[in-house]
Amino acid sequence: MDFQSIAFVAARGDVAQNALQRLKARYSSVPPSKADVIVALGGDGFMLRAIHKYLSRNVPIFGMNRGSVGFLMNVYKENALQKRLNRAVAFDLHPLRMTAIDSKGLKHSALAVNEVSLLRQTRLAAKVKIKVDGIVRLKEMICDGVLVSTPAGSTAYNLSAHGPIIPLGSGVLALTPISAFRPRQWRGALLPHDATVVIDVLDSPVRPVSAVADYTEIRRVTRVKIREDRTYSPTLLFDPEHNLEERILKEQFLP
Repeated sequence: MDFQSIAFVAARGDVAQNALQRLKARYSSVPPSKADVIVALGGDGFMLRAIHKYLSRNVPIFGMNRGSVGFLMNVYKENALQKRLNRAVAFDLHPLRMTAIDSKGLKHSALAVNEVSLLRQTRLAAKVKIKVDGIVRLKEMICDGVLVSTPAGSTAYNLSAHGPIIPLGSGVLALTPISAFRPRQWRGALLPHDATVVIDVLDSPVRPVSAVADYTEIRRVTRVKIREDRTYSPTLLFDPEHNLEERILKEQFLP
């Protein structure tokens, strides 16, 4: 890869903003609308926002960690940035498309790079029915919620909910319960990447549920359909010695 025009974007925090000013002073840059690569400075949350914001531009994003966790980010270094960009390893992500129907019958659509999650809104547990490719797999689950995760998002909320870590390129999605009360022994499932998951909220007026695609939240949903959307394919860039696939493998061996 040979990138000629770089755009820098940063999270609002002081650490990220200071890094932005230093890099802009050191390297020539252009606005994101004219760049052939975007360097994002912040944490994973900011990276997700950058992916969504520049999705239609279809340009690769190279993140450098100026936030907290930084799973989707590279190590922050100011030296030899052009060389790092040109030798970076590219990973194409395939987001999920969430289509949600709310209690008023309105339809909402959003993309998720990490996961689509359904969460109870009140003290009462949620009751949901889960269908996969038109077949009812769970007639009723009583839980705090349930999520569908991409491989890239499998180390985020999915991992916190005790879901599996999924290597990139595995061609699967994780369907993971969140604090399931019934059935207690169900730990979730791995699904083909092209599966369509439909989750119906049972007794929704009494047990309201919200649906969240990354950071887009729809309240009081009654039905949510989730499937991979290959219309979009955002590209992330990683240093060869610290790429995303290696990070996912490492996570599986952490104590």
